Parts: sequence; C-alpha cells; structure tokens
Amino acid sequence: MDNSLPPADELVLVDRELAQLDARRSQLLARRGWLIQVLYPPVAAAAPLRPRPPVADSTPRSAQNVLLTLGGTLLTIAAVAFTLVSWGSMGIGARATVLAVVTGAALATPVALLRKGLVSTAESVAALGLVLMVLDAYALHRVALPESDGLGYTAVASAVLAGAWTAYGSVLSRLRIPLPVAVVAAQLPLPLGVLAAGGGSTAFAWAALLTAAADAAVVLWTRPAAVRITAATAATALGGWSLLTGGWLSLVSPWTGAPLLLAGAAVTLYAAWRVPAFAAAASAVAGLAVLTACGGLLRSALPDDWAVPGYVLCALALASVWRPGGATAGGGTGTATPSGGRTPGTASHPAAAEAGPGPATRPGLPRGIRLGLAGAGAGVAALGVAWALPPAVAGLLGPVARTTDVWSGEHAARALASYPATAVLVLAVAVAALVALPRLWARCGALALAWALLTALPVSLGLPYAATLALQLLTTAAALWLAVRPGPLTRGLRAAAAPAPGAPGQPDVRPPSETDGPATRRRPEGSAAPAAADSPAPTASGPATPTVSGPGASWPAWAPSQPRARAVVEPGTALGWTAYAGGLASAAGAVALALDVRGATFTALGVVLALLAGVAALGTDARRVVSACGAVIAATGLVFAVAAAGGFEDHWTALVLLLVPAATAAIGSRAPRPVALAVEVTGAAVALLALGIAASRPAFLALALALCGVIAAATAVRPDRRRFASWTAAVLFLLATWVRLAVWDVTTPEAYTLPVTVPALVVGFLRRRRDPEASSWTAYGPGLAVTLLPSLVAAWTDPEWARPLALGVAALVVTLLGARFRLQALLVLGGAVLALDGLHELAPYVVQAVGALPRWLPPALAGLLLLAVGATYEQRLRDARRLRERLARMR
Repeated sequence: MDNSLPPADELVLVDRELAQLDARRSQLLARRGWLIQVLYPPVAAAAPLRPRPPVADSTPRSAQNVLLTLGGTLLTIAAVAFTLVSWGSMGIGARATVLAVVTGAALATPVALLRKGLVSTAESVAALGLVLMVLDAYALHRVALPESDGLGYTAVASAVLAGAWTAYGSVLSRLRIPLPVAVVAAQLPLPLGVLAAGGGSTAFAWAALLTAAADAAVVLWTRPAAVRITAATAATALGGWSLLTGGWLSLVSPWTGAPLLLAGAAVTLYAAWRVPAFAAAASAVAGLAVLTACGGLLRSALPDDWAVPGYVLCALALASVWRPGGATAGGGTGTATPSGGRTPGTASHPAAAEAGPGPATRPGLPRGIRLGLAGAGAGVAALGVAWALPPAVAGLLGPVARTTDVWSGEHAARALASYPATAVLVLAVAVAALVALPRLWARCGALALAWALLTALPVSLGLPYAATLALQLLTTAAALWLAVRPGPLTRGLRAAAAPAPGAPGQPDVRPPSETDGPATRRRPEGSAAPAAADSPAPTASGPATPTVSGPGASWPAWAPSQPRARAVVEPGTALGWTAYAGGLASAAGAVALALDVRGATFTALGVVLALLAGVAALGTDARRVVSACGAVIAATGLVFAVAAAGGFEDHWTALVLLLVPAATAAIGSRAPRPVALAVEVTGAAVALLALGIAASRPAFLALALALCGVIAAATAVRPDRRRFASWTAAVLFLLATWVRLAVWDVTTPEAYTLPVTVPALVVGFLRRRRDPEASSWTAYGPGLAVTLLPSLVAAWTDPEWARPLALGVAALVVTLLGARFRLQALLVLGGAVLALDGLHELAPYVVQAVGALPRWLPPALAGLLLLAVGATYEQRLRDARRLRERLARMR
C-alpha cells in the first residue's frame, strides 16, 4: 500500500521543518556569539598615535648615528692628546687659549645647527664642547692655580661645570646630553669637598646623603626622562653608600650612626610617599635604616644578651604599622545594586579584608609604605627568631646524640650552655605578636613558635633532668590534644570563601536552565507558550535566543562549566597538623631523653603509647593512621624495655616481640580500614624485626616462623584478608618446616620440596576440576617444577644409583600421565627430566664406547647422520610441525 502524503500536505510539512531548522540555526549562532564574548572578552582599542611633526634629522638612520658618534669620539681624543701629550713648542698657556677658542666655537655651533633642524649633529658637537670644557678646567688649573689642592679644585670645578651645563641645557632644551651630564657632575662637589677638607667617613657619608637628597629632588621635580633616570641612579648609589656607612657606624659608634640612618630614612620615606610605584621597596629600605639606628642605640644601653631582643622589639613596633582591619570578618548584609556593586555598609571581598584597608577606609600612610615598613620589621623579627631557635634545636636533638650508655643513670652535658637565656624571651614576644594577628598563617606560626619556646626552656634555663622530661611530656600531651581538638586555636578565624559565579569580576556562566527566562526552557509538546515568550528577552547568561515550538526548540544545558573554586584550607586542619608535627617531635625527644633512666623509659613509653592511641581513636584524616603506627612503635619499644629489664636473651626477646604483631592483628579486625591496614603493616614490620633477631638461633627462628604463620592464619579468617594472609601463612609454615629440617641436618632436597609439591598438585587438581579450560602450566607446573628440578640437580651430583632411578621412574610416570590426559606441562617437564636423567646415566657408557671406537668412526657417523637428515629434511619439518601442533593443542 502507498503511504506517501499528497504533494500539498508534504509541502506544508517540509516548510514547517525548514522553519524549525532556521530558528534552531539562529539560536545556535546567538549562543555561539555569547560564548565567544565570555571566553574572549573584547580588548579596548588603543588610542591612535598622534603623528609627530617631521624634523629633518631628529630620527636619523643608524649609519648616520654611527658616523656622528665616531666623529665626536675622534675629536675628543684629539683634544685630550693636544692638551695632555702633544706639547710641541706651545706652552700650556697657549694651548689653554686655543682650547678656550675651540670650546666657544663648539658650544656656539649647536645653536646654528638647531635652527636648521640638524639635532643629531648638534648633539655630537655639543658633546665635544662639554668635553672641551673639562679640558679647559684642567688647563686653568695648570696655568692659573697650580698650587691649589687637586681635590678642592676638582670639587669647585665640577660645581661650576654642573651649573654651566645646566644653564646651557636649559637654554638649548632640544639637546638631550647637557642636562644628564650636569647631573653627573653635580655628584662630585660635596663628597670631594669633604675629602679636601680632611673629613672622615662620617662626613663623607653625610655629603653623599645630601647629594642623594638633591638627586631625589631632581627626580621628583624635573620632567626630562634622561635627567630623572640619571638622578635616580646617582641617588640610589650615594644613598646606599651613606646607609651602609651608617649601618657600620651603628655597630662601632651607635650615637654617630643613628642620625645619619634616620636622616637617610626620612629622605627615602619622602621619596616613597611621592613615587607610589617604588613605595614598598623604598619604605622597606627606610624601615631597615630606622631599625638599625634604634637597635644600635638600645644595644649600646643594654647588656650584650639583650641586644637581639632590643632589635626584635623595635622590629615588631615597626611591623605594627600594618594593622589588619577594614572589612569585618563576618561579612556584610548590604544589598546589591543594579550595577553590580554594594550599598554602603557592605563588607568588602575577603581578599580586600586580607590586604587591609586602603586610603579610602583609613587615613594615614599609603598602603605601599605600610607594606614596606611592615616587611622590614617582619624580616628583622624573623632574623631574631632564627637567632633564638638553636636552644630549641638543642633541646630536641640533644638527647638523640647520646654520649652515655642507656640506663646508665648519667646525663649528657647540657648543650649550648653559654647561649643567651634571652632567646626564650624573643620567642615569647614573637608568639604574642603572631597571636594578635587574626590570620591563619600567623596562628600556625604562633603555635610552632610556642612549641619551640617550650622545647628551648630546659636548655635556656638549665632545668634539671626530671623537670626537663616532665616538660617534654607535657608539651607532647598539649600538642597532641590540640591536634585532635584545635577549636580553641581557631577563634576569630574562618576559611576564605571562593568567589561564586556572577560575583563582581567573575563571569556568569550558569546553564540557561538556571539563568534564562521561561522562553528558552523546554515545554511539553503541544502546550501553548505564554504570549511573553514569543518575543526574546535578554538573559543573565547571554543574548536573547529566539523561541520556536516543536522538537529541538529548547536549548540544552551546554553552557560552559562553572569555574572551579580555589582549594580552601580549613583553619582547624592547618592548625591541627602544625600541632601534630610538634607533638610527634616532642614525643621522640622525650623517649630519647628517657633512655638515661630505666623508670623514666617505662614512663615515657607508656605516656607516649597512651597519647598516640588516643589520637588514633579520636583524631581524623591521616593523623589517625600515623598515630596508630606510632602507637605500635611505642608498644614495640615498651616490649623491648620489658625484655631488657628482665634480662632476656635475644632469641627470647624475639619471641616476646611477636606479641606486638599478634595484638595488631587483633586490633586490625575491629579498627576502620585505613587504620587497620596501617596497624597491620607496622605489626608485620615488627615481626620481620623479631625474625631478624631470632636468626642467630635457627631452632628459635623456626618457632618464630611458625608463630608468625599462626598469626597470619588467624588473620586469614577475615574475608578481606583471606587471600593474602592465607598465602602468607602457607609460606611461613613452609619456611618454618625448612628451618626445622635444616636444624635436624636434613640435606635431602625432597624433604624440603615434597611438602610444597603435594599441596600445590592438590590445589591444581581442584582448579582443573572447577575450570577444565585452565592451563596445565598454571595448575601443575609450579608444583612439579619445585620437586623435579632440584632433584634433577641433586641426581647429576649424586654418585649413588637410587636417586637417579627414583627420579627416572617419577619422570616416566609424569610423562605417561601427560600423554594420557593430554596435559602439556606434565609431558614437557616429565619428558625433559627423563631425558636428562637418562643422559646422565648413559653418559659413562657412551664415553667408554666412544673411546673404544676408531678415531675416524665418530666423524663418519656424524656425516651419515647429516646426510640422512638432509635427505629427509622436508619430512622432518612436517613431523616437527605436527609435534608442535599436537603440543599446542594440549592444555
């Protein structure tokens, strides 16, 4: 029957489908345009460059520049040679007159050249004139003032030249050389004048500082870039020299160096205030100068042990200029404005709260200056903390480097006995300063320094042995408790929230199902859309998309995925791990210290075992696993201590030590999976240690292996450990049997291999019954090889006949069984062993027969054999292929 539509109906259907395709294409194109705008935002067009007025040679070719430079250089060399070397018949006065005339001509020529627009040529001639002015000054000294001091005359001459070049460059403003050269010449008058007057290093530093201040003024109040760059370079060099001199003076003469440092800091701070781009770096230098000055004054008034604390206090006072504040920590409740901002009173973004308030929120120092000063103070404080840490390191590692015997009752000499006791004061002040900052990094640093303070107290204060051990155990307990319950440390802290999509500065890339209006959502077929849906409207996620009815009208959720939130570190987690690391370190130090006295050893190990077990039971994440392993190690140490106190020999200690893996196996059956696995692995390591200790007595080693096999067999009762534990138990029992046989001086290899072969063959037989397709190599190969191969090696070295005969009979039986049941492993292994065993037995007779034959007969027989094989080569190949195919068909 014909199911085709009439042409009129089919035409209507085709037109409808085409209209739907056009609408769908428009929708996809609109969506594509929006996605391109999201992924590649348009870049604002750069402002058009204004054309510079054409100048004749303001932008000369490189060849012209090279020629002008070479010409000016040659003229300068000629002038210097004329003045200094080429005396001839002219005296210095005549040469000075000639130089003055040539200098005037050289300085006047650029005026005419500039009028004609030859700027580059004018630059070259002007440079020559500047050099000639220096030579004129030298000639004047030689002619008119030969008796004057060289340094003084150079200072005056450089000042005069700087003024003259400044005036010359100001008049001829199109020349770029005179003003920077004038700045360079202006660096010499004050320093050289001080040296000429016989001033020392302090006066020279003051002169350099004044010159650097003048350079800073030039940088701030002049416009030419070349002049500003030259002045900034000179100010940096001279100001740095003066500050370094002030730092050296603060060590040898604090009251002399402090004014110099403070004056330099004032100049640097003013420059930082006026140039925000370099505010942080300049204010950091100023902060270091202030700290050096104030610290030097305090050091001169305090004892030597209080020098570093004085510097640290000054540093913390300076660092306090960076006061966190501005936005509240709890967020705000303001409402969003249509433009995407917030109403007044709204909390700022968390990053803004972290960075601190700007000038709009708190009047005072600019942010860059506060950052530099606080960085300088924090850096000096960090150096002070580093100075105070050696007692903590000695308190932690001192007991490990033992110089006395264990349980001798003697204690090692106290390390760092002459180190200043004020180190603990520096640590305490640093802890107080960090606690005052409501920041996670500061709270973690305060916690670490508090631990270092408690560890350094016995070393700095010289506490007795019992007090030192008690303090370390208390530190361990406190740190591990805070690792489990870090709540008190997190007050005032919160995790920083990741910016949500649609927030200011974040593109809104939610799917249209969440942001588009009803016009773009799927409707049931046949339902009528509201009238408002007929006209597209702009949405929050992109441009308006046309809406059509029928299949494919809705936009599926193909929008880009939302931006991934940044990884957030919870305050409790960070503080917990910090405390946990300190607790573990203190626990190790306490156990090492307790080894001096027997009773202290038992006490320390017991306390550490209880604390770590508590953390393993109450803690979270990886701290539970690590604590469980640590508890097993502490229990092992306790067992060792009991064995040593009881005077056990090594082999008895090994047997007692097996109590630890037995206990871990019992605990592992009830503990959560990660903790159970960690505990069992640690217990297995302890078992290996026990086996190593018992290895010196083979009889006890066999007993220890058997006990380990019992523990493994008991663990195999658990379904999740059955496969691994059962194989482990079998191997341990087998090793125990072998060691016991070795103790009984059994040298027959079959006594070691048959206990493996029989169970392996039984397991292989059961495997083949359950899975007939299983390979015979997998089922029977390992079991047969364990006995046949060692026995074959023993038979080749056995002079008796009984072993080769028994091995041949066994190999024959295995070969026949392989041929009967078509098992490849039995046929190949049995046949190979039978052939090699027969070769071993027939070898003596073959040697005797070959020795009795004529010498020509073996080569003749070999030749006949080769001829026979060659004549039937093709048949032999076919036979070999058939044999290989038959073997391949076997299982």
